[in-house]
Amino acid sequence: MVVKLDRNGLEILDRDECRELLGTRVIGRIGVTVNALPVVLPVNYQLYDGQLIIQTERETRLADATHNTVVAFEVDNVDGDGSGGWSVAITGIANEITDPDVIDQLRHLPFSRWVRNEDDRYVSISFDLMSGRRITAQDK
Repeated sequence: MVVKLDRNGLEILDRDECRELLGTRVIGRIGVTVNALPVVLPVNYQLYDGQLIIQTERETRLADATHNTVVAFEVDNVDGDGSGGWSVAITGIANEITDPDVIDQLRHLPFSRWVRNEDDRYVSISFDLMSGRRITAQDK
């Protein structure tokens, strides 16, 4: 297997590996626009049926910013001393899921939540642009 490196010497991850790594975490960060300014917020997420799904309460800045809009999403896992780790970044369209049957299935996913609310919104984020990088101890 040929390892591709970016100009900084970081390993470039392919889409399949990025998707696999996404499935190993439950908290990520979403970048949205609020009042014409960029905002980055932590979110709970799950992979479901080939989609990245976030769960959020209604009537929040995040809910307002995820109605058929372009968003950024990032998740990573980095060693405490910075010697190794990986990062996956996605740019895609955020759309509220409205199908009652799908919502019922999503309610059974193990979302890691600070507060659980039966009236939460579920939002899918498309994988339009996806990139990932890995750093290992020998890269430093």
